[in-house]
Amino acid sequence: MSRNNRKSKGSQRQKSVAKPRTSSLSLPLAAPLSEGTPAPDFALKSTPDQTISLKEFRNTPVVLIFYPADFSPVCGDEMALFNELLPEFNRFNGQLLGISEDNVWSHIAFTKARNLKFPLLSDFNPRGAVARQYGVYREEDGTAERALFVIDGDGIIRWSYVSPVGVNPGANGVLAALESLGKEEKG
Repeated sequence: MSRNNRKSKGSQRQKSVAKPRTSSLSLPLAAPLSEGTPAPDFALKSTPDQTISLKEFRNTPVVLIFYPADFSPVCGDEMALFNELLPEFNRFNGQLLGISEDNVWSHIAFTKARNLKFPLLSDFNPRGAVARQYGVYREEDGTAERALFVIDGDGIIRWSYVSPVGVNPGANGVLAALESLGKEEKG
């Protein structure tokens, strides 16, 4: 994919999103955490015997990629896009972490099938606990929203975006947020 085509078709200019959503029963759902909010720490399994916590990445920008399910078409395309653009994220010293409610065995198979080079974390037990902390759990489906968060080295959310669940949000917004963080650090 070319550098000029970092977002998928149907994805438009990305803005930080923090407005409440409603369920099919018109009950208000939690809003995604917004810019300036301290990112909740977590520790999730990446393999049956390894756990990764957000605090391990203090002083490093982190991109959280919440997605609904391993092996679904849109999720597969989204993860492949982020994987392909790893050199771009590395330029900004950004650490990618994918998070879904799938179990670690599914993540291992998905990582292998897609040749992913960044960790996928299992928000499986208790189901969706981290997605709930970030305000992006879909109770009606038992999955995470398709949501992106950029967290600075001090653990503060600097950018967030929730995409329609069936739309690949692309990577332009994330890359722009990381670039902005880099400029702030130099300035």
